[in-house]
Amino acid sequence: MIKSLTVNNYALIEELSVDFDKGLTIITGETGAGKSILLGALALIRGQRVDTSVLLNRDANCIVEADFDIKNYNLQSFFNQNDIDYSDITTIRRQINPNGKSRAFVNDVPVNLPILKDLSNKLIDIHSQHNNLLLNNSSFQTNIVDTSANCFSELVNYQKKYKEYTTLSKEIERLVETSKKEKEDLDYYQFQLDQLVELNADIEEYFNLESEINELENADLIKGILDRNSYILSEQENNITSQIKAITNDLEKISQFNPSFSELHNRLKSSYIEIADIASDLGNLSSSFEANPERTNWVTERLSNYNSLLKKHNLSEVEQLIALQHDFNDKVGRINNFDDKIEELNKELSAITTDLTNLANILSNKREKAFTKIEKHILDKLANLGMKNSKFCIANNKEKGFNTLGIDNIEFLFNANKQGELQEIGKVASGGETSRLMLSLKSLLATNKTIPTLLFDEIDTGVSGDIADKMGNIIKEMSATMQIINITHLPQVAGKGDIHLKVYKEDTQTATKTKIKLLSNDERILELAKMLSGEQLSDAAVSNARELLMVN
Repeated sequence: MIKSLTVNNYALIEELSVDFDKGLTIITGETGAGKSILLGALALIRGQRVDTSVLLNRDANCIVEADFDIKNYNLQSFFNQNDIDYSDITTIRRQINPNGKSRAFVNDVPVNLPILKDLSNKLIDIHSQHNNLLLNNSSFQTNIVDTSANCFSELVNYQKKYKEYTTLSKEIERLVETSKKEKEDLDYYQFQLDQLVELNADIEEYFNLESEINELENADLIKGILDRNSYILSEQENNITSQIKAITNDLEKISQFNPSFSELHNRLKSSYIEIADIASDLGNLSSSFEANPERTNWVTERLSNYNSLLKKHNLSEVEQLIALQHDFNDKVGRINNFDDKIEELNKELSAITTDLTNLANILSNKREKAFTKIEKHILDKLANLGMKNSKFCIANNKEKGFNTLGIDNIEFLFNANKQGELQEIGKVASGGETSRLMLSLKSLLATNKTIPTLLFDEIDTGVSGDIADKMGNIIKEMSATMQIINITHLPQVAGKGDIHLKVYKEDTQTATKTKIKLLSNDERILELAKMLSGEQLSDAAVSNARELLMVN
């Protein structure tokens, strides 16, 4: 429960500090006194976003701080999960600086707003007047049922599986869309790949072909040179080879007379052997070398295929052509594998859908088992509040698909008249009837002890007299199991409080400021008397106020 609230430099509040206790705390004050400002300060603790307009002094920080006693609410795991120091008395602080930046702290540990909201929602529920509109909200109605049915663990299990379901569904949808787009390009990729596969590019082959084509294209020149020089070396009369042979023989005859002659003989003999060998090779090459138009055409066409694809893809190296073939092959393979991947994921989705359906049915069944109990509770409370002819029931139009809350489409149906037809609350309930309905629903929170503190902001709007007294009794009953803070204009309700705080304005020479004070018993009598009769106090109003406090 909330232990204290301190506010500095917020709206009309220069500095304010108020303590709270268990049971029922009543807050009263004239219209415009600043009760809504107090609610706004609490909204900061609950993570509401703000700007510099809330600053009373635009040159100073706004600080709102609240202490909560949380020892009985099993929140240690929340603190551990979010790396926050746990304390039975936990302090939440919001700070807004003059440039509009906001910081939040839990036990002096900086936290972001989602964590702050998550924690504060576990500690305090604020019901303001506009919250009555939630009566027509399906999510709100479902939450009321879940609270009463105590099925939040089932809801958590369902939502974990639902997250898997939605994540996988989106992945399948993405793959299907990607597959559709890429399949539009499949023919193009396949055509390019087929051309490259048909070429079957090979780096060594390409260079060999370039070398070979040079030889083939100059075949006549090569053949003529080989023939001519073979003839000169070994075939014509007095050819070079025979002349060198004759010289070698002559030198051999005189080699014995001088070492120099012998050396010349040996050198020329070696030359003769080499030239004779060259003459033989020229002859052999000439006889084996013929022009080959068919081979020339084939090599030319093969090289043309290489060069055509290189030019087509704006490449300069055969290595790049081979890499491109691998790339097209991967693209075609990936596209062709989309169907297999999608089929695999659909099988996985089918299994998840089965699990999700089971979890949704478990959740739905537990909710529906609580319908009768909730309906009886609401009808009993409404009867106590002067609506004995009311009809209230919970309808469940289950959906075929899944949503974050399951498969249920829960709807509260109501009519205050005996002969009236059950309809949506917003269509048939008056303002006073809506207030009583909301109080009846909120009283379920007390029976289930799901939250430490509940703050009502004029939930008794639209009622008076005996009904106001009965609403006050219900609020008082709720305060036996949870801390209730109730802002009210009705003396019948205000008289039931364990503690009574008054919000008021105080004028100084330079400003108007909002303040709050704890009323003594005598001050409470005067406050209730004013609420009964206005500023002109009568003895009867004071007597009635005293009786209200004595009765309560």
